[in-house]
Amino acid sequence: YVQTDLSDIGQVAGVMAACGAVIHLGAIPNPYDHPDEVVFSNNVINTFAVFQAASLLGVKNVTFASSGSAYGTAYAPIPFPPLWAPVTEDHPLLNHDVYGLSKEVDERTGEMFSRRDRMSVKAMRFHWVARVIAGNPYHDNLWRLLWGYVDIRDAAVSCRLALESSVSFEAFNITAADTLASIPTMELLEQIVPEVERREEIEGFGTAFSIEKARNLLGYDPRWSWRD
Repeated sequence: YVQTDLSDIGQVAGVMAACGAVIHLGAIPNPYDHPDEVVFSNNVINTFAVFQAASLLGVKNVTFASSGSAYGTAYAPIPFPPLWAPVTEDHPLLNHDVYGLSKEVDERTGEMFSRRDRMSVKAMRFHWVARVIAGNPYHDNLWRLLWGYVDIRDAAVSCRLALESSVSFEAFNITAADTLASIPTMELLEQIVPEVERREEIEGFGTAFSIEKARNLLGYDPRWSWRD
């Protein structure tokens, strides 16, 4: 473990020397605990510094933490749900908050370095990473997240799988296979957010965020559920 300033490209390059790949998870994780300008500048500059250092060192494999918040629904001041379900990675990014915006900019940053340096870049759209949770579909505006989450152990495995992938640039939904809710997903969508377009049938308590892309390209298969 080395403590360093992720906004300082020289320091980042120093600790990254001799590395063959990078997993970048260093960011402020929500828009609530710091002023907007601090959240945005920290998350965007840190990510740029990691990519710039990787570029200077010739590191061609970077996996980084984007977020399901990049879709814009998680922290919007006026809540709204996704446009469709299951939410696929081509869903528009409709941000109304600085945290989601910072993740959108981070993804564009990664895409540019992938394009310019032929770097393999994976943007992991983690969805409410947690270790021990209990489901309640009516708690804390979870409807605008479509009751999604991911266990930290599955999130960790997804990063390892991403490093083993040679895709150029891709964003991936990383969620559990199920929701936090105790009501079947299709019933919840109909009851609470009927305006959300249902593009596919979701069986039982299945996630409302599609993880098929991560399954197909990374071999991601989430194991952990709060129901266990």
